[in-house]
Amino acid sequence: MRNLICHSLTALFKREPFVFLTGDVGFKTLEPLREIMGNYFINAGVAEQNMISVAAGICRKGLSVWVYSIAPFCYARPFEQIRNDLALHKLPVKIIGNGGGYGYGVMGPTHHAIEDYGSLLTLQNFHAFIPAFADDIGSITEKSRTFPIPSYIRLGLCEEPKDFEIPPYVPWRKVLSGKKDTVLVIVGAIAGSYIHHMCAREKNLRPEIWVVTELPLETNPPPDEFLKRLKVVKKIGIIEEHVAQGGFGQMMALWLLKKGITIDRFDHFHAKGYPTHKYGSQHFHRKESGIDVENVLDYYRLLN
Repeated sequence: MRNLICHSLTALFKREPFVFLTGDVGFKTLEPLREIMGNYFINAGVAEQNMISVAAGICRKGLSVWVYSIAPFCYARPFEQIRNDLALHKLPVKIIGNGGGYGYGVMGPTHHAIEDYGSLLTLQNFHAFIPAFADDIGSITEKSRTFPIPSYIRLGLCEEPKDFEIPPYVPWRKVLSGKKDTVLVIVGAIAGSYIHHMCAREKNLRPEIWVVTELPLETNPPPDEFLKRLKVVKKIGIIEEHVAQGGFGQMMALWLLKKGITIDRFDHFHAKGYPTHKYGSQHFHRKESGIDVENVLDYYRLLN
């Protein structure tokens, strides 16, 4: 996804100038953007806290600003600056975090982002974009361009099946119809691996799958079509590569409770950190957390 957002921003800059700051990352990815932007492209160095404050100052002068780094370096390390300089002043700086979830695999927990959108959405005036497919990047870039408050864009690895027709971008999308007695709701790029496995199953042998790509729920509530289906099946499974605390699962449970919507079963599959205190690939960590496709399909007796 990082290559795609570079292409999208390159095209955007040709239409309207903006300032882009990187925390000394983006080698072999951001070069096309750097070449076209000239002095509007700033390498802030390994100084992410300062990068956010500089971005805030530039934004305060009326310029559009985007910042980019490895996900934990642009939301965890400068969290105080994001809170004080951006959120409290509603400065619409766009923060791009690459490698959401366990995306950086064997590089370990310092490079993982399993608390990112939950942490940022505790702040006032914040929005999160969690693209699920490569096709989402253009729409999210265009939408965040004019977003009136600070926003976070969580990039991951595109996992969409080859030749699968992606529905047009909206924050909630039904991506696969199904007739099993559960609705699966998946946040972000991990959705692709589930769609790949479910496409091979007959419609009456698979659950309906929805993808969520924008939070918080207060500004992006479930659509009527989803609620009508949930009213019929009364069972929901939430899948996200994020810890339970502050994650979409908790947001959804609270939203259903507030709306007085009763269901028979609520399953939440989420990142569980490092149960064995070992580090490995992204798939290794998903498997340890039980959010890998095989575990979830086995849980719903869909594996065979």
